[in-house]
Amino acid sequence: MELLCHQRRRTTSVGWPVDVDDRLNLLLRAAAAAGERTSRSELLAALVATVDLDPAHLAALLHAYRQLPADALVALDESHDDLPVVRSPGPRRTHA
Repeated sequence: MELLCHQRRRTTSVGWPVDVDDRLNLLLRAAAAAGERTSRSELLAALVATVDLDPAHLAALLHAYRQLPADALVALDESHDDLPVVRSPGPRRTHA
């Protein structure tokens, strides 16, 4: 049986707010805390592959995202010092 995670790859470019990118890094640390060895791309693929395809559900997700105040993720994410630090391979990202 061929697994979805082993299929041919496509590279994409995603542009999003810095706080969303920081949130992805925090999700990666949470996965590491659960004992998972993964990457940003695999985590994003897992989220996209498993999200509910119901149009109303997707519309609700988009509406909720578009209504988040600028500091919403900072307030949610600032108290997670208990999660392991995960360093991504390759050059370090810098935020302008």
